[in-house]
Amino acid sequence: MDGCLRVGQAAPAFTTTAVVDQEFKTIKLSDYLGKYVVMFFYPLDFTFVCPTEVTAFSDRYDEFSRLDAEVLGVSVDSEFSHLAWIQTDRKSGGVGDLNYPLVSDLKKEISAAYNVLEPEAGIALRGLFIIDREGIIQHMTVNNLAFGRNVDETLRSLQAIQYVQDNPGEVCPAGWTPGAKTMKPDPVGSKEYFAAI
Repeated sequence: MDGCLRVGQAAPAFTTTAVVDQEFKTIKLSDYLGKYVVMFFYPLDFTFVCPTEVTAFSDRYDEFSRLDAEVLGVSVDSEFSHLAWIQTDRKSGGVGDLNYPLVSDLKKEISAAYNVLEPEAGIALRGLFIIDREGIIQHMTVNNLAFGRNVDETLRSLQAIQYVQDNPGEVCPAGWTPGAKTMKPDPVGSKEYFAAI
């Protein structure tokens, strides 16, 4: 992992096969230009922490959709493994029908491009990227394998990104949520925020 991918850069393009509504479809990242994309990598299908994340994002998909965002789940599994996992009931360790595509990265090119490939294990770390409407990475985090991510925090981060992009000249302080006070990033403007809190 060379660590060269950064926030503010164009998200690496890809074309691959995904499972969408239990069908195999070729998708490209560029298909989603004009929308926000929440793309998360997970190690493997049919494992333990992974289904909790995959189903959590699916169960909250409508909240992302209302924010004009698409969710993409990515692992190094084949589309056939993805389909089998989707066709397996949640009570049996599967994920059931999902509200977003599961992307196959069998050649490990997408994981490598996003700098989340764990080369010794041959799987992706738990990377999460929020890409804006122009295809620019605005947020990225990487968890180690043993612990999952928080959908609430992902939604909050997406909302903060959208707020600052829609309101130039304002920034969101720590823990900001929609409706909370923002601040102006200058010595005078920031005092208004600090005085109010």
